[in-house]
Amino acid sequence: MFIFLDKAILAMALLRLVSGSLEIFVALLILRINDIEKALIMNSSLALIGPPVLLLTTVIGLTGMADKVSLAKILWVLGGVGCIIYGVKGN
Repeated sequence: MFIFLDKAILAMALLRLVSGSLEIFVALLILRINDIEKALIMNSSLALIGPPVLLLTTVIGLTGMADKVSLAKILWVLGGVGCIIYGVKGN
């Protein structure tokens, strides 16, 4: 009858819900303010939040399945996430 959720799954989902709610809130705020300069600042601020959320949810997921995956595969996944962040944020 009761559904027991893994702590890692719950943490990942809650983190994504908070991040998504923040994005929706800022989108509504941009519509309300209706000023391109302020909208650009708010949008840029959100761009700073995305990569840490991606990294944190990935780390939570990997620690949740650390006993099922080899260390080499975990390092490959973390390296891939690092490449994504570097590719998006790199100059």
